[in-house]
Amino acid sequence: MLVRELLAVPELRLRLLAGQGAALERPVRWVYSTDLGNPGRYLSGGELVISGLVWRREPADTERFVAEVAASGVAALAAGEAFFHGIPDDVVDACRRHRVVLIAVPEDVSFSAVTEHVIRSVTAARGDRLAARLGRQRQLLTAVAGGMGLDELSAQVSAATGLVCRVLTPTGRAIVTGPAPLADADVDRIVRTFLTADRLPAVVAGRPAYSVFPVGPALEQRLTYWFAVVEGSWPAWEPDVTDAVGELVAIAALDRARRTEGWRVARDIADDAVSLVAAGAGGQPETLQRLRQAGLDPDRPVAVAVAGFVDRTDLTEVARSVLDDAAAHLGAPVVGTTPDGLAVALLPCGDQGGGRSPDPLDDPGGGLPDPLDRLRAALARLEPGLGPARLTIGLSRPSGAEALSGALREARHARELARLRAGTLTVVADAEVTSHVALLAVVPDDVRHAFAARVLDPVLEYDARNDAGLYQTLEAFLDCSGSWSRAAARLHLHINTVRYRISRVEELTGRDLSRFEDRVDVFLALRSR
Repeated sequence: MLVRELLAVPELRLRLLAGQGAALERPVRWVYSTDLGNPGRYLSGGELVISGLVWRREPADTERFVAEVAASGVAALAAGEAFFHGIPDDVVDACRRHRVVLIAVPEDVSFSAVTEHVIRSVTAARGDRLAARLGRQRQLLTAVAGGMGLDELSAQVSAATGLVCRVLTPTGRAIVTGPAPLADADVDRIVRTFLTADRLPAVVAGRPAYSVFPVGPALEQRLTYWFAVVEGSWPAWEPDVTDAVGELVAIAALDRARRTEGWRVARDIADDAVSLVAAGAGGQPETLQRLRQAGLDPDRPVAVAVAGFVDRTDLTEVARSVLDDAAAHLGAPVVGTTPDGLAVALLPCGDQGGGRSPDPLDDPGGGLPDPLDRLRAALARLEPGLGPARLTIGLSRPSGAEALSGALREARHARELARLRAGTLTVVADAEVTSHVALLAVVPDDVRHAFAARVLDPVLEYDARNDAGLYQTLEAFLDCSGSWSRAAARLHLHINTVRYRISRVEELTGRDLSRFEDRVDVFLALRSR
């Protein structure tokens, strides 16, 4: 029941002393009678609080009591007039300041009469909602048993509630699209909210408003979830709307569980295909057959992606799920794992057929998609949810099936380069493995760090003692290809200061930076730290 409906009950003769407008439309969830001076810890929001005010000794007591019930989000405060033969002015004033609806209960009206009326009304309303909910559940389950798809069920719930419902993955891939795809900017903020919200369901900040609901139990690893997106802010919905959305989420969880059974069969085939490619049999008939069984056309160009969490082999299945989700923006990938804890995806680099639903990351020009750009766009959405874990991905160039084993080696090298770069999410393509960094990527960490320390430690120790800025000046000097004037302009220093600092670096390192060989030594030392 609503607060205004309670005020309209003639036999109770309740009087409104504070509150108006929208405040009177608040639903009364339950009733709580108290004469404690600090009842906040017993309130969870939506209650009608009934009090005889016996806790009041001075206005400071009133301020403390009203502030607590206001912070708890109660529907209203019903104060009895019997103790003070009326309601003290400080109680009325405090309720107005804190925007708490205040209702006066006449001396000859018992609190039990008010309590019984509220409980009777709330219980009846809950019974009606339960009956309606059971009816909807029967209809939905009958529809599922009859073969109705998740898209059609979502459309039914959207029509019944007046709110558009969709189901997405953490990379923004639409399982249920709704009447039209979401704008990329909206998908970005929706995914960010889903991955970072302290509690779910949650409301997405900005306009238009959306609410996100996890599909399935609220596990910690949201990177592998589906989630429902519904237009509007769920705390303001009527209970029937919230129930209907909850039922859709439950049906979506059943649908995902059903699909998971199919994925378990496909993943065994994918693991076989990846193992054959890793063993150097990329172009062999058995491998080609496995690829076809997994839904990938080996006669078209295929790229290889390798993904893994740095130093976290316990997250191999998470890496597999993430890579599968992101790669599905390109078509139907084949995703397996390797014994050393990496996920490997064989990516279609052309139209593989299969009737995919529209994807906002599709190439608008209609040409072949660039796997690197497409994967980066999908994977970038996951970064807010990675936390302290570092996800690194290497990508090969597209190739024919006969070169897949080489493509896998390329992707592994690219991923090693990605591990050397900073950031929680790094994607590197084989085309980028063409510089000195490719050489450093295959050098053991202890060797690289020992080389860097031998060359640069004197400079770092001098800076630590004198705050001389030598290291910063050296970086700028080499980055400016040895140009004194450009380095000075970048550092906002006089050119003579730059010359002096570089001469000190040369003395400390024993290198002459005018010589190409010595400059390469120092440059590689900088990149090896």
